[in-house]
Amino acid sequence: MTSSPELSPRPLEISWFGALCDDDYELLGVPAPGLASSFEHCGDIVRAADRLGFDNILLPSGYDLGIDATAFAAAVAPSVDQIKLLVAVRAGELWPPQLARQLATIDQTLQPGPDGSSRLTINIISSDLPGAPLESGPRYRRTAEVMEILRTLLNGDRVEHHGEFYDLELDPPRLGTRSGYCPPLYFGGLSDAAKDTAAAAADVYLMWPETLSSARDLVADMTARAAQHQRSLRFGFRCHVIVRATESEARAAAANLIGQLDPEEGERIRHRSLDTASAGVARQRELRESADDDGFIEDHLWTGIGRARSGAGAAIVGDPEQVAATIRNYAALGIDAFILSGYPHLDEAELFARDVLPLLRP
Repeated sequence: MTSSPELSPRPLEISWFGALCDDDYELLGVPAPGLASSFEHCGDIVRAADRLGFDNILLPSGYDLGIDATAFAAAVAPSVDQIKLLVAVRAGELWPPQLARQLATIDQTLQPGPDGSSRLTINIISSDLPGAPLESGPRYRRTAEVMEILRTLLNGDRVEHHGEFYDLELDPPRLGTRSGYCPPLYFGGLSDAAKDTAAAAADVYLMWPETLSSARDLVADMTARAAQHQRSLRFGFRCHVIVRATESEARAAAANLIGQLDPEEGERIRHRSLDTASAGVARQRELRESADDDGFIEDHLWTGIGRARSGAGAAIVGDPEQVAATIRNYAALGIDAFILSGYPHLDEAELFARDVLPLLRP
């Protein structure tokens, strides 16, 4: 059982984003062929994040966008030295025992951490089987079964599972993870079905950008839900970031990022993902609609990015001290994992690592 952040404070996990889903731009909505997802470009982002001292990097997954996260992780793993890989897997697309074997192999491909620990983490996405959609309730029930099966097999235990979607009795793969245990499972979602799945089966509950008050309420809600299962959760925050030497420069960079965005192109980008009808996407739209004329919903939380993005749609914007202080404000709520990104991803990783990361280290 994972210790709660309140009871066992831990160093912040500061992670970057691998942009595997054709989500890298100089200017939002303006095609940038050199930034399209490819093994070369995304590999450069991962290796830069490793070199710059980020703790982890999310390798996102979308069925019809970009490149496959699982195959990419296996290929890039030998080229990184210390960073963890947070591999997004789409629960509806793969047979769980096969997925367990693939993840164990990736875990073995990564060099162990300084203490011999695994450097793999897993982001579970409650996806449909492409071409065979399920309603939200049964889809999340299927995802919960996948998580249970994965955890059992990657813990090295025999599965005897007789559920609604899977009926399995089999031994774990011979080659397991380096630690002998299932890597941490990161999972997010705002519907009741998603929250219940996370409370019962996840290790880290991921939220997209939220105001401080809403994030506080979400942490309290999920803590209570997990307690009903005699469990506790860690909490993560997935957000973009724009940091410059001064606040005015950061705000100017934010405005410039969407300065050439055609509204119709932004609408097309927002609707190209399979999750456009989710509660999480609806919440990001609600934040945009409640923002001021410049797109700010709070002093340093800017929603303009959501005009051309279907998922996490806001950025922390400010000078290095303001950005670090904003992150610390969320950390004070019990959030200890931050998955950040910026456009273009290589340039913004360099800026954040130079100007903000030292302010967040002990």
